[in-house]
Amino acid sequence: MNPTSLVLYEVHERVAWLTLNRPEKRNALNAALTDELKQAFGRAASDEAVKVVVLRANGKAFCAGADLQTLQQLQRNTYEENLADSQNLADLFQLIYQLPKAVIAQIQGHALAGGCGLAAICDFSFSVPDAKFGYTEAKIGFVPAIVSAFLVRKIGEGRARELLISGEVISAERASAYGLINYVVEEYELENRVSELARQLSTSVSGQSVAATKQLLAQLAGLGLSESLDLAAKTNAQARRSADCQRGIAAFLNKEDVKW
Repeated sequence: MNPTSLVLYEVHERVAWLTLNRPEKRNALNAALTDELKQAFGRAASDEAVKVVVLRANGKAFCAGADLQTLQQLQRNTYEENLADSQNLADLFQLIYQLPKAVIAQIQGHALAGGCGLAAICDFSFSVPDAKFGYTEAKIGFVPAIVSAFLVRKIGEGRARELLISGEVISAERASAYGLINYVVEEYELENRVSELARQLSTSVSGQSVAATKQLLAQLAGLGLSESLDLAAKTNAQARRSADCQRGIAAFLNKEDVKW
């Protein structure tokens, strides 16, 4: 592990710990950090020693969105340059959203703008009570466009409109009530609660099942009922032929425990 990297990568007991490492900039996003995150998540996706991924951060903030230098550069970019930069962030969000492994966010501080987007697209999220959440782009004349594609799916259009249009910063408790995050825990419990869930997921559920379920959920949005059921039936049939399903059913019938 290179301590000067913008994203630290460690693996312990089948869990990859990805740590945002720009604490002096409140882990604000720029092109370099986005690229390193893509590399780290891609590495975790293909790492056979990894079953679960945890995204966390060093410093007081989880992620404060785009940094000032990036915002200044956006004003000088051509449309084509801004499109390429936007596509880079979209690719990162889609990579995390569709990663064939469970992803947990460990949120120890504020998650704003793009940082709130990172928190929202993880499969599970734990936050400390003092963390704040919000999509503040509208307050500087910007549009929270990329995250909107994921946020509508996660919390519904009504709540998404409320947060994206107002730019309001909300508490962790309210973020949890909206379904933006899953759990609010005290700071002293945070890492233990995340580790507990990561260990549970790494041993109690099939990796093949997790990957297939996430792929199914990503495809279901926007489909009609008949199309959804057709896709679900095909996924079901494929799953029944998988090695994990055959192993799991055999263990169940023999009243044996199975460790994945």
